[in-house]
Amino acid sequence: MLKMMKEPGCWRVIMKTFKQYLIAEGKYPTWVRVSVGVMALKIKNLSDRIENEKDPKIQNVLIAKQNKLLAYMNGLGIATGTDDKRLMQRMRTKGLN
Repeated sequence: MLKMMKEPGCWRVIMKTFKQYLIAEGKYPTWVRVSVGVMALKIKNLSDRIENEKDPKIQNVLIAKQNKLLAYMNGLGIATGTDDKRLMQRMRTKGLN
């Protein structure tokens, strides 16, 4: 959200407004924003459960679930970052399966 401005003899850092930030970053579909929010909450919940779990086998199962969510979030990040419509559609239809 910072923007560098060249002034005579020096650089100046200017904070972008939220509206400028949204325009620069692009608008993602609602399903992406909602999905990422829900997954972030699930990942946090899984982290808490992993820390509190004593049984290593159950911890491994929880870690596997957490890794699956993280991988899906990374895929969404790549799809939105590269504007890959085909990957976005595939991520949407396949889901976490």
